[in-house]
Amino acid sequence: MTHSPIWPWVAFVLLGIYHGLNPGMGWLFAVALGMQERSRTALYSALIPIAIGHLLSVGIVVLAGALLNQLLPMNYVKWIVAAALIGFGFFRLIRSRHPRWVGMRVGFLDLSAWSFLMASAHGSGFMLLPVLLTMPAAGHSHAQHVAHLMPAGSSAEYAGAVAIHTLAYFATTAAVGLLVYEKFGLALLRSAWVNLDLIWSLALILTGMVAVLV
Repeated sequence: MTHSPIWPWVAFVLLGIYHGLNPGMGWLFAVALGMQERSRTALYSALIPIAIGHLLSVGIVVLAGALLNQLLPMNYVKWIVAAALIGFGFFRLIRSRHPRWVGMRVGFLDLSAWSFLMASAHGSGFMLLPVLLTMPAAGHSHAQHVAHLMPAGSSAEYAGAVAIHTLAYFATTAAVGLLVYEKFGLALLRSAWVNLDLIWSLALILTGMVAVLV
């Protein structure tokens, strides 16, 4: 029996950190709510539903990828995932708009739905699929995996990937949100803005190209 290599798990954590750093995927909204209510508690309360929405978005995409991988040879799945990544990346380059939410008086379900839409709009779950498809099936060597065309990964590994990714995302979102709220305030965003949407779009395209070669 061979154990899964550690690098995919590092990749899931790094992707979670990257998603958490993106102001359009959680912490900016949480900070804005905290500023609006003049309450640190409002910021804290926003973080959990935001993380849940992200978890649902990523989980659905990963589940769909896992089911597809059961039905088709892995090479076909890799091409489908690569095409989705590259296509979505070019779509975001052409039309980089976020789903809009009406008003700032939002509850738990509203925040979860907003986060779900944001993560989906950024194609977050698609970024995990190329890594998951390279993971050998549990209990099989790489040679056996290739010879018998076993589906990549196991259900436990897929669930673990989503969980560790979401934890990294949540920790990063919370840390950045609290730092901005406590130390810098929203004024920082007007003087030190980074176009993470452009970086994200290019990352989607690059990851799609790499998925074909791995």
